[in-house]
Amino acid sequence: MEREFFKTRLGFLLVSAGCAVGIGNVWRFPFLVGQNGGGFFVLFYLLFLILMGAPVLTMELAVGRASHRTVRSAFKMLEPKGSFWHLHGVLCFFGCLLLMMYYTTVSGWMLNYFGKFSLGTFSEISSEQVNGIFDAMLQSPAEMILGLGIIVFFGFFVNSFGIQKGLEKISKWIMIGLFLLIVLLALNSLRLPNAMEGVKFYLLPNWDNLKEQGIGNVLTAAMNQAFFTLSIGIGSMEIFGSYMSDKFSIGGESIRICSLDTLVALMAGFIIMPACFAYGIQPDAGPSLIFLSLPQVFVHMSGGRFWGSVFFLFMTFASFSTVLAVFEYLISYCLDEFHWTRKKTTILCFFAVFLLSLPCALGYNILSDLYPIGNRDILESEDFILSNILLPFGALVFILFCVTKWGWGFDKYIAEANKGKGLKIPHWFKYYFRFVLPILIFIVFINGLL
Repeated sequence: MEREFFKTRLGFLLVSAGCAVGIGNVWRFPFLVGQNGGGFFVLFYLLFLILMGAPVLTMELAVGRASHRTVRSAFKMLEPKGSFWHLHGVLCFFGCLLLMMYYTTVSGWMLNYFGKFSLGTFSEISSEQVNGIFDAMLQSPAEMILGLGIIVFFGFFVNSFGIQKGLEKISKWIMIGLFLLIVLLALNSLRLPNAMEGVKFYLLPNWDNLKEQGIGNVLTAAMNQAFFTLSIGIGSMEIFGSYMSDKFSIGGESIRICSLDTLVALMAGFIIMPACFAYGIQPDAGPSLIFLSLPQVFVHMSGGRFWGSVFFLFMTFASFSTVLAVFEYLISYCLDEFHWTRKKTTILCFFAVFLLSLPCALGYNILSDLYPIGNRDILESEDFILSNILLPFGALVFILFCVTKWGWGFDKYIAEANKGKGLKIPHWFKYYFRFVLPILIFIVFINGLL
Protein backbone atom coordinates (compact mmCIF):
# COMPACT_ATOMS: atom_id res chain seq x y z
CA MET A 1 0.00 0.00 0.00
CA GLU A 2 1.41 3.40 -0.99
CA ARG A 3 2.32 5.62 1.97
CA GLU A 4 0.27 8.79 2.36
CA PHE A 5 2.10 12.00 3.36
CA PHE A 6 1.06 15.26 4.94
CA LYS A 7 -0.20 17.81 2.46
CA THR A 8 1.57 20.75 4.13
CA ARG A 9 4.44 21.36 6.52
CA LEU A 10 2.08 23.25 8.83
CA GLY A 11 -0.15 20.17 8.91
CA PHE A 12 2.77 17.97 9.98
CA LEU A 13 3.85 20.40 12.71
CA LEU A 14 0.35 20.93 14.11
CA VAL A 15 -0.56 17.21 14.09
CA SER A 16 2.78 16.24 15.67
CA ALA A 17 2.45 18.98 18.28
CA GLY A 18 -1.15 17.87 18.80
CA CYS A 19 0.07 14.40 19.73
CA ALA A 20 2.46 15.88 22.29
CA VAL A 21 -0.02 18.50 23.53
CA GLY A 22 -2.53 16.87 25.82
CA ILE A 23 -3.62 16.36 29.38
CA GLY A 24 0.03 16.36 30.50
CA ASN A 25 0.37 19.99 29.38
CA VAL A 26 -2.92 21.49 30.49
CA TRP A 27 -3.61 19.37 33.58
CA ARG A 28 -0.40 17.80 34.91
CA PHE A 29 2.00 20.69 34.25
CA PRO A 30 0.08 23.40 36.18
CA PHE A 31 -0.45 21.33 39.32
CA LEU A 32 3.20 20.17 39.26
CA VAL A 33 4.23 23.83 39.12
CA GLY A 34 2.04 24.41 42.18
CA GLN A 35 3.38 21.37 44.05
CA ASN A 36 7.03 22.22 43.32
CA GLY A 37 7.21 25.84 44.29
CA GLY A 38 6.69 27.69 41.02
CA GLY A 39 9.45 29.47 39.12
CA PHE A 40 12.41 27.11 39.65
CA PHE A 41 10.36 24.12 38.52
CA VAL A 42 9.47 25.92 35.27
CA LEU A 43 13.15 26.81 34.72
CA PHE A 44 14.33 23.23 35.31
CA TYR A 45 11.53 21.87 33.12
CA LEU A 46 12.64 23.99 30.15
CA LEU A 47 16.26 22.93 30.69
CA PHE A 48 15.46 19.21 30.73
CA LEU A 49 13.16 19.57 27.73
CA ILE A 50 16.19 20.74 25.73
CA LEU A 51 18.61 18.20 27.24
CA MET A 52 16.34 15.12 27.12
CA GLY A 53 13.03 15.54 25.34
CA ALA A 54 14.14 17.09 22.05
CA PRO A 55 17.03 14.63 21.40
CA VAL A 56 14.87 11.53 21.85
CA LEU A 57 12.16 13.11 19.69
CA THR A 58 14.69 13.50 16.84
CA MET A 59 15.45 9.78 17.10
CA GLU A 60 11.81 8.71 16.88
CA LEU A 61 11.23 10.98 13.89
CA ALA A 62 14.43 9.85 12.16
CA VAL A 63 13.50 6.16 12.48
CA GLY A 64 10.08 6.93 11.04
CA ARG A 65 11.28 9.03 8.10
CA ALA A 66 14.07 6.62 7.13
CA SER A 67 11.64 3.70 6.95
CA HIS A 68 8.20 5.22 6.22
CA ARG A 69 6.83 2.51 8.53
CA THR A 70 5.55 2.10 12.09
CA VAL A 71 8.07 1.04 14.74
CA ARG A 72 8.14 -2.74 14.32
CA SER A 73 8.47 -2.63 10.53
CA ALA A 74 10.86 0.32 10.81
CA PHE A 75 13.25 -1.45 13.18
CA LYS A 76 13.08 -4.60 11.06
CA MET A 77 14.08 -2.59 7.98
CA LEU A 78 16.90 -0.63 9.65
CA GLU A 79 18.35 -3.11 12.16
CA PRO A 80 21.41 -5.31 11.46
CA LYS A 81 20.54 -8.80 10.21
CA GLY A 82 19.90 -11.30 12.97
CA SER A 83 19.06 -8.71 15.64
CA PHE A 84 15.80 -8.36 17.51
CA TRP A 85 15.21 -4.62 17.87
CA HIS A 86 11.92 -4.99 16.01
CA LEU A 87 10.38 -6.78 19.01
CA HIS A 88 10.16 -3.36 20.64
CA GLY A 89 7.57 -2.46 18.00
CA VAL A 90 5.11 -4.88 19.57
CA LEU A 91 5.68 -3.23 22.96
CA CYS A 92 5.08 0.18 21.35
CA PHE A 93 1.74 -0.96 19.92
CA PHE A 94 0.54 -2.23 23.30
CA GLY A 95 1.89 0.92 24.97
CA CYS A 96 -0.21 3.13 22.68
CA LEU A 97 -3.20 0.85 23.19
CA LEU A 98 -2.73 1.02 26.97
CA LEU A 99 -2.52 4.82 26.78
CA MET A 100 -5.86 4.98 24.99
CA MET A 101 -7.44 2.58 27.48
CA TYR A 102 -7.47 5.35 30.10
CA TYR A 103 -6.77 8.55 28.15
CA THR A 104 -10.12 8.25 26.35
CA THR A 105 -11.90 8.08 29.72
CA VAL A 106 -10.26 11.28 30.98
CA SER A 107 -10.98 12.95 27.61
CA GLY A 108 -14.60 11.96 28.19
CA TRP A 109 -14.48 13.79 31.55
CA MET A 110 -13.34 16.97 29.77
CA LEU A 111 -16.16 16.67 27.23
CA ASN A 112 -18.66 15.93 30.00
CA TYR A 113 -17.67 19.05 31.94
CA PHE A 114 -17.86 21.18 28.80
CA GLY A 115 -21.44 19.96 28.40
CA LYS A 116 -22.27 20.61 32.06
CA PHE A 117 -20.99 24.18 32.00
CA SER A 118 -22.66 24.89 28.64
CA LEU A 119 -26.03 23.61 29.91
CA GLY A 120 -25.79 25.58 33.16
CA THR A 121 -25.34 22.64 35.56
CA PHE A 122 -22.86 24.70 37.60
CA SER A 123 -25.03 27.82 37.66
CA GLU A 124 -26.39 28.88 41.06
CA ILE A 125 -24.81 26.09 43.11
CA SER A 126 -22.64 26.34 46.23
CA SER A 127 -18.94 25.48 46.44
CA GLU A 128 -19.79 22.36 48.43
CA GLN A 129 -21.99 21.06 45.61
CA VAL A 130 -19.18 21.33 43.02
CA ASN A 131 -17.41 18.25 44.38
CA GLY A 132 -20.68 16.33 44.34
CA ILE A 133 -21.06 16.83 40.58
CA PHE A 134 -17.66 15.23 39.92
CA ASP A 135 -18.39 12.32 42.28
CA ALA A 136 -21.79 11.74 40.66
CA MET A 137 -20.17 11.60 37.21
CA LEU A 138 -17.62 9.02 38.34
CA GLN A 139 -20.25 6.86 39.99
CA SER A 140 -22.51 6.77 36.92
CA PRO A 141 -21.55 3.91 34.54
CA ALA A 142 -23.85 5.32 31.82
CA GLU A 143 -22.31 8.79 32.01
CA MET A 144 -18.75 7.44 31.99
CA ILE A 145 -19.36 5.08 29.07
CA LEU A 146 -21.17 7.75 27.06
CA GLY A 147 -18.24 10.19 27.33
CA LEU A 148 -15.76 7.46 26.45
CA GLY A 149 -17.90 6.25 23.54
CA ILE A 150 -18.23 9.72 21.98
CA ILE A 151 -14.47 10.31 22.11
CA VAL A 152 -13.60 6.89 20.62
CA PHE A 153 -16.26 7.09 17.90
CA PHE A 154 -15.33 10.54 16.65
CA GLY A 155 -11.61 9.80 16.94
CA PHE A 156 -11.78 6.80 14.63
CA PHE A 157 -14.38 8.48 12.40
CA VAL A 158 -11.93 11.32 11.66
CA ASN A 159 -9.04 8.94 11.03
CA SER A 160 -11.13 6.78 8.68
CA PHE A 161 -10.69 9.48 6.02
CA GLY A 162 -6.90 9.09 5.97
CA ILE A 163 -4.01 11.45 6.71
CA GLN A 164 -4.76 14.48 4.54
CA LYS A 165 -8.57 14.44 4.46
CA GLY A 166 -9.04 13.25 8.04
CA LEU A 167 -6.24 13.62 10.60
CA GLU A 168 -4.42 16.62 9.08
CA LYS A 169 -7.56 18.55 8.12
CA ILE A 170 -9.34 18.21 11.47
CA SER A 171 -6.23 18.46 13.67
CA LYS A 172 -5.26 21.77 12.06
CA TRP A 173 -8.59 23.30 13.01
CA ILE A 174 -8.49 21.77 16.51
CA MET A 175 -4.99 23.16 17.15
CA ILE A 176 -5.87 26.60 15.77
CA GLY A 177 -8.99 26.61 17.98
CA LEU A 178 -6.90 25.46 20.94
CA PHE A 179 -4.41 28.32 20.53
CA LEU A 180 -7.20 30.91 20.19
CA LEU A 181 -8.99 29.59 23.30
CA ILE A 182 -5.82 29.47 25.38
CA VAL A 183 -5.01 33.12 24.58
CA LEU A 184 -8.59 34.17 25.40
CA LEU A 185 -8.54 32.29 28.71
CA ALA A 186 -5.10 33.59 29.68
CA LEU A 187 -6.11 37.20 29.03
CA ASN A 188 -9.23 36.70 31.16
CA SER A 189 -7.20 35.22 34.05
CA LEU A 190 -4.63 38.01 33.93
CA ARG A 191 -7.33 40.67 34.46
CA LEU A 192 -8.56 39.05 37.71
CA PRO A 193 -7.81 40.74 41.06
CA ASN A 194 -4.51 39.61 42.61
CA ALA A 195 -3.59 37.86 39.33
CA MET A 196 -0.03 39.25 39.36
CA GLU A 197 0.71 37.36 42.59
CA GLY A 198 -0.04 34.17 40.70
CA VAL A 199 2.23 35.25 37.83
CA LYS A 200 5.07 36.01 40.27
CA PHE A 201 4.71 32.59 41.91
CA TYR A 202 4.61 31.00 38.46
CA LEU A 203 7.59 32.68 36.79
CA LEU A 204 9.91 34.15 39.44
CA PRO A 205 12.37 31.63 40.97
CA ASN A 206 12.02 31.66 44.75
CA TRP A 207 14.79 30.16 46.90
CA ASP A 208 12.50 29.71 49.90
CA ASN A 209 10.01 27.69 47.83
CA LEU A 210 12.88 25.61 46.41
CA LYS A 211 14.27 24.84 49.87
CA GLU A 212 10.83 23.97 51.18
CA GLN A 213 10.16 21.48 48.39
CA GLY A 214 13.73 20.14 48.25
CA ILE A 215 15.93 20.76 45.23
CA GLY A 216 16.22 17.03 44.52
CA ASN A 217 12.43 16.63 44.43
CA VAL A 218 11.98 19.66 42.16
CA LEU A 219 14.74 18.51 39.77
CA THR A 220 13.28 15.01 39.55
CA ALA A 221 9.74 16.26 38.98
CA ALA A 222 10.94 18.66 36.26
CA MET A 223 12.94 15.89 34.59
CA ASN A 224 9.92 13.57 34.59
CA GLN A 225 7.56 16.19 33.16
CA ALA A 226 10.00 17.27 30.43
CA PHE A 227 10.36 13.67 29.37
CA PHE A 228 6.71 12.60 29.49
CA THR A 229 5.19 15.72 27.95
CA LEU A 230 6.29 14.69 24.44
CA SER A 231 4.89 11.12 24.68
CA ILE A 232 8.18 9.67 23.46
CA GLY A 233 9.22 6.03 23.79
CA ILE A 234 6.19 4.12 22.46
CA GLY A 235 6.26 5.19 18.81
CA SER A 236 3.36 7.63 18.94
CA MET A 237 5.68 10.34 17.57
CA GLU A 238 7.66 7.99 15.29
CA ILE A 239 4.61 7.50 13.09
CA PHE A 240 4.65 11.18 12.09
CA GLY A 241 8.27 10.86 11.03
CA SER A 242 7.09 8.19 8.61
CA TYR A 243 4.81 10.78 6.97
CA MET A 244 7.53 13.49 6.74
CA SER A 245 9.16 14.77 3.58
CA ASP A 246 12.93 15.19 3.21
CA LYS A 247 12.71 18.97 2.66
CA PHE A 248 13.41 20.00 6.27
CA SER A 249 15.86 18.70 8.88
CA ILE A 250 14.50 16.68 11.77
CA GLY A 251 16.42 18.75 14.32
CA GLY A 252 14.65 21.91 13.24
CA GLU A 253 11.22 20.30 13.10
CA SER A 254 11.74 18.74 16.55
CA ILE A 255 12.53 22.15 18.06
CA ARG A 256 9.34 23.56 16.50
CA ILE A 257 7.23 20.69 17.88
CA CYS A 258 8.79 21.11 21.35
CA SER A 259 8.19 24.87 21.17
CA LEU A 260 4.49 24.47 20.34
CA ASP A 261 4.10 21.84 23.06
CA THR A 262 5.86 24.05 25.62
CA LEU A 263 3.89 27.13 24.59
CA VAL A 264 0.63 25.37 25.43
CA ALA A 265 1.97 24.18 28.80
CA LEU A 266 3.22 27.64 29.74
CA MET A 267 0.00 29.32 28.63
CA ALA A 268 -2.01 26.82 30.68
CA GLY A 269 -0.07 28.09 33.70
CA PHE A 270 -1.09 31.66 32.84
CA ILE A 271 -4.71 30.50 32.91
CA ILE A 272 -4.63 28.54 36.15
CA MET A 273 -2.10 30.25 38.46
CA PRO A 274 -3.66 33.77 38.38
CA ALA A 275 -7.13 32.23 38.84
CA CYS A 276 -5.94 30.26 41.87
CA PHE A 277 -4.43 33.33 43.55
CA ALA A 278 -7.43 35.50 42.66
CA TYR A 279 -9.90 33.17 44.39
CA GLY A 280 -7.77 31.68 47.16
CA ILE A 281 -7.42 28.22 45.59
CA GLN A 282 -4.31 26.24 46.55
CA PRO A 283 -2.15 25.83 43.39
CA ASP A 284 -0.72 22.58 44.77
CA ALA A 285 -4.14 20.88 44.88
CA GLY A 286 -2.84 18.12 42.60
CA PRO A 287 -4.90 16.23 40.01
CA SER A 288 -8.16 17.48 41.57
CA LEU A 289 -7.24 21.04 40.56
CA ILE A 290 -9.09 20.85 37.22
CA PHE A 291 -12.32 19.10 38.25
CA LEU A 292 -12.77 20.21 41.87
CA SER A 293 -10.87 23.45 42.51
CA LEU A 294 -11.20 25.36 39.22
CA PRO A 295 -14.97 24.82 38.84
CA GLN A 296 -15.31 26.62 42.18
CA VAL A 297 -13.47 29.56 40.59
CA PHE A 298 -15.90 29.63 37.68
CA VAL A 299 -18.90 29.35 40.01
CA HIS A 300 -17.87 32.61 41.73
CA MET A 301 -16.55 34.40 38.64
CA SER A 302 -18.58 36.95 36.72
CA GLY A 303 -19.64 35.19 33.50
CA GLY A 304 -18.48 31.90 35.04
CA ARG A 305 -20.78 29.77 32.90
CA PHE A 306 -19.19 31.15 29.72
CA TRP A 307 -15.60 30.96 30.96
CA GLY A 308 -16.11 27.45 32.37
CA SER A 309 -17.51 26.31 29.02
CA VAL A 310 -14.58 27.87 27.14
CA PHE A 311 -12.04 26.34 29.53
CA PHE A 312 -13.36 22.80 29.22
CA LEU A 313 -13.76 23.18 25.45
CA PHE A 314 -10.05 24.04 25.43
CA MET A 315 -9.32 20.99 27.60
CA THR A 316 -11.38 18.80 25.25
CA PHE A 317 -9.45 20.08 22.23
CA ALA A 318 -6.12 19.43 23.98
CA SER A 319 -6.98 15.85 24.91
CA PHE A 320 -8.73 15.03 21.62
CA SER A 321 -5.68 16.13 19.58
CA THR A 322 -3.66 13.39 21.31
CA VAL A 323 -6.45 10.84 20.85
CA LEU A 324 -6.52 11.48 17.09
CA ALA A 325 -2.75 11.15 16.78
CA VAL A 326 -2.45 7.91 18.76
CA PHE A 327 -5.46 6.39 16.99
CA GLU A 328 -3.59 7.02 13.71
CA TYR A 329 -0.62 5.08 15.09
CA LEU A 330 -2.84 2.10 15.98
CA ILE A 331 -4.43 2.16 12.52
CA SER A 332 -1.08 2.53 10.72
CA TYR A 333 0.46 -0.33 12.69
CA CYS A 334 -2.32 -2.67 11.59
CA LEU A 335 -2.07 -1.43 7.99
CA ASP A 336 1.69 -2.13 7.96
CA GLU A 337 1.51 -5.50 9.70
CA PHE A 338 -1.70 -7.04 8.37
CA HIS A 339 -2.24 -5.13 5.09
CA TRP A 340 -5.94 -4.61 5.79
CA THR A 341 -7.93 -1.80 4.19
CA ARG A 342 -8.20 1.44 6.21
CA LYS A 343 -11.97 0.93 6.52
CA LYS A 344 -11.63 -2.57 7.98
CA THR A 345 -8.76 -1.49 10.24
CA THR A 346 -10.68 1.50 11.57
CA ILE A 347 -13.75 -0.58 12.44
CA LEU A 348 -11.73 -3.29 14.20
CA CYS A 349 -9.61 -0.75 16.10
CA PHE A 350 -12.74 1.13 17.17
CA PHE A 351 -14.28 -1.95 18.80
CA ALA A 352 -10.95 -3.04 20.33
CA VAL A 353 -10.23 0.35 21.93
CA PHE A 354 -13.81 0.84 23.12
CA LEU A 355 -14.02 -2.58 24.77
CA LEU A 356 -10.55 -2.40 26.32
CA SER A 357 -11.31 1.06 27.71
CA LEU A 358 -14.43 -0.05 29.55
CA PRO A 359 -12.62 -1.30 32.71
CA CYS A 360 -11.18 2.18 33.28
CA ALA A 361 -14.56 3.85 32.70
CA LEU A 362 -16.13 1.42 35.20
CA GLY A 363 -13.22 1.66 37.66
CA TYR A 364 -14.97 4.27 39.80
CA ASN A 365 -18.33 2.53 40.01
CA ILE A 366 -18.94 -1.14 39.13
CA LEU A 367 -15.23 -2.05 39.39
CA SER A 368 -14.39 0.40 42.18
CA ASP A 369 -13.10 -2.41 44.44
CA LEU A 370 -10.47 -3.45 41.90
CA TYR A 371 -6.89 -2.27 42.59
CA PRO A 372 -4.56 -4.04 40.10
CA ILE A 373 -1.25 -2.57 41.37
CA GLY A 374 -0.91 -1.87 45.08
CA ASN A 375 -3.44 0.73 46.20
CA ARG A 376 -3.87 2.12 42.68
CA ASP A 377 -7.25 1.98 40.95
CA ILE A 378 -7.55 0.85 37.31
CA LEU A 379 -6.77 4.25 35.78
CA GLU A 380 -3.80 4.84 38.09
CA SER A 381 -2.47 1.31 37.46
CA GLU A 382 -2.65 1.69 33.68
CA ASP A 383 -0.96 5.10 33.89
CA PHE A 384 1.77 3.70 36.19
CA ILE A 385 2.67 0.92 33.75
CA LEU A 386 2.82 3.30 30.81
CA SER A 387 4.42 6.40 32.37
CA ASN A 388 6.83 4.74 34.80
CA ILE A 389 7.86 1.67 32.80
CA LEU A 390 7.02 1.65 29.09
CA LEU A 391 7.85 5.28 28.21
CA PRO A 392 11.34 5.50 29.79
CA PHE A 393 12.21 1.94 28.73
CA GLY A 394 11.06 2.70 25.19
CA ALA A 395 13.12 5.89 25.09
CA LEU A 396 16.20 3.91 26.13
CA VAL A 397 15.58 1.47 23.28
CA PHE A 398 15.33 4.30 20.73
CA ILE A 399 18.53 5.90 22.04
CA LEU A 400 20.55 2.67 21.98
CA PHE A 401 19.17 1.74 18.56
CA CYS A 402 20.19 5.10 17.08
CA VAL A 403 23.63 5.64 18.62
CA THR A 404 25.26 2.21 19.05
CA LYS A 405 26.91 -0.08 16.51
CA TRP A 406 24.57 -2.89 17.55
CA GLY A 407 21.58 -0.97 16.24
CA TRP A 408 21.02 1.40 13.34
CA GLY A 409 24.16 3.35 14.26
CA PHE A 410 24.89 7.01 14.94
CA ASP A 411 26.21 7.83 11.45
CA LYS A 412 23.03 6.62 9.73
CA TYR A 413 20.83 8.33 12.31
CA ILE A 414 22.63 11.69 12.02
CA ALA A 415 22.59 11.54 8.22
CA GLU A 416 18.82 11.06 8.25
CA ALA A 417 18.23 13.68 10.94
CA ASN A 418 20.29 16.32 9.10
CA LYS A 419 18.73 15.72 5.71
CA GLY A 420 16.97 18.82 4.35
CA LYS A 421 17.02 22.55 5.20
CA GLY A 422 17.11 23.70 8.80
CA LEU A 423 18.92 23.15 12.10
CA LYS A 424 21.63 20.45 11.95
CA ILE A 425 22.63 18.23 14.86
CA PRO A 426 26.41 18.55 15.46
CA HIS A 427 28.38 15.32 15.08
CA TRP A 428 30.00 15.76 18.49
CA PHE A 429 26.58 15.23 20.10
CA LYS A 430 27.39 11.55 19.63
CA TYR A 431 29.21 11.45 22.98
CA TYR A 432 26.36 13.12 24.86
CA PHE A 433 23.84 10.81 23.21
CA ARG A 434 25.90 7.72 24.04
CA PHE A 435 27.14 8.35 27.55
CA VAL A 436 24.98 11.03 29.23
CA LEU A 437 21.45 10.86 27.80
CA PRO A 438 20.95 7.12 28.59
CA ILE A 439 21.94 7.80 32.22
CA LEU A 440 19.41 10.65 32.50
CA ILE A 441 16.64 8.45 31.07
CA PHE A 442 17.68 5.60 33.40
CA ILE A 443 17.32 7.98 36.37
CA VAL A 444 13.77 8.79 35.20
CA PHE A 445 13.05 5.07 34.92
CA ILE A 446 14.36 4.21 38.42
CA ASN A 447 12.64 7.21 39.99
CA GLY A 448 9.36 6.19 38.35
CA LEU A 449 9.59 2.69 39.80
CA LEU A 450 10.39 4.05 43.25
